[in-house]
Amino acid sequence: MHSPRIVIIEGDLVDHHVDAIVNAANNDLMLRAGVAGAIRRRGGPAIQQECDAHGPVKVGEAAITGAGNLHAHHVIHAASMALGEPTTAQSLKSSMDNVFRLAREHGVRTIAIPAVGTGIAGFPMDECARVMAGCLHDALITG
Repeated sequence: MHSPRIVIIEGDLVDHHVDAIVNAANNDLMLRAGVAGAIRRRGGPAIQQECDAHGPVKVGEAAITGAGNLHAHHVIHAASMALGEPTTAQSLKSSMDNVFRLAREHGVRTIAIPAVGTGIAGFPMDECARVMAGCLHDALITG
């Protein structure tokens, strides 16, 4: 068994060849701006169509779709906010816990994750790093 490896890379999320890309999503699963917009533009309309078929999720939940034309197999949508609302530490933690749960359930071994909630949702980058590190730690311990 291989030990988990964490690599931090600055770059374009949609260019990574991974099993799954995490989308910094709103609970309506509308791929509009920021990371979601980049995923929609590069991945094509199939991703938004799957999101529409899935329907809204509660803030703090996550949903998984195909990845359209991306190099990944899946997009996991971390719904840390409602449209026009900020991300909170609790909604970020809950959505990321659900991301890692879905990743386990779908056999995801490699995953690219942006700084969820730090764009238009206004969550502070340093606090995001702390919350996400805790979620990753918990996922590695329980996974």
